[in-house]
Amino acid sequence: MPTVAIIGAGLIGRSWAIVFARAGWQVRLTDASAAALAAAPALIAEGLADLVGHGLAEDPAGAAARVATATSLAEAVTGVELVQENLPEAVEVKRAVFAELDRLAPRDAILASSTSAIVASRFTEELAGRDRCLVAHPVNPPHLVPVVELCGAPWTAPETIERAWRIYRAVGQEPVTVNREIDGFVLNRLQGALLAEAFRLVGEGVVSPQDLDTTVKDGLGLRWSFLGPFGTIELNAPGGIADYCARYTGFYRRLAADPAPPEVWDDSTVARLLAGWGQAPDAAQLAARGAWRDRRLAALRAHKAAQPDAPSDS
Repeated sequence: MPTVAIIGAGLIGRSWAIVFARAGWQVRLTDASAAALAAAPALIAEGLADLVGHGLAEDPAGAAARVATATSLAEAVTGVELVQENLPEAVEVKRAVFAELDRLAPRDAILASSTSAIVASRFTEELAGRDRCLVAHPVNPPHLVPVVELCGAPWTAPETIERAWRIYRAVGQEPVTVNREIDGFVLNRLQGALLAEAFRLVGEGVVSPQDLDTTVKDGLGLRWSFLGPFGTIELNAPGGIADYCARYTGFYRRLAADPAPPEVWDDSTVARLLAGWGQAPDAAQLAARGAWRDRRLAALRAHKAAQPDAPSDS
């Protein structure tokens, strides 16, 4: 039975533990915080149990039993096939922990970081085993949103990417390969472009923040839950993508000539957004909304799994 080491027992680390335990892997979880580590197994067991009603997990008790805690990195990485690091978004932290992981983990173990903002070349260059290091950037929470972006450094071995792709696919994720390092990888560049325009539209008084959200969740988001942007535009013109581009390129060129500037993130715009959004929720309210989100994501993922694939061209 394969084993994964999960470094960091926060939201992302616990979610990764659910992914691997649900798929039959042994999971070894560690965290510098004794309190976080002690709390993690019960939270993971609860998360696994929540999936059963949607058909997204079998034998949650058995899966939970495959999760063990380790009090040190050395104990966590002994004999593992994969290490999934989930520590804070600071290059110094990544550099230090990957130096330890490269020293302690089996030579054939893949070392993957869940970072969403730091390319692997910034924290793996000096490592003897830098060829087995990569970014495996998930979407929060990965046990409900399956995409994981795989992006190596220039020195990451192609076989490392290929083996990582097979592993993540085998545990139920949807791996995508980012062919070269780029800030934000793919998902956050797309998200950042949408957010920048959303901040501009709200900041300039074009639309309220609530109506902006409605436009996405009850408009674009419905299609995007099962079609990407290229699949969407292929069906938005009689002649497919080429026809769509012929019809709308002029319009989109005009929009692209006036992109949302960096200033949309200034305090003044944020203040206008917050004023329109309303009272900030407290910690309990945020937790309740997070649980609601996870239930909705579970239901959506179960629905998608039950649907037939799109008709093929043949």
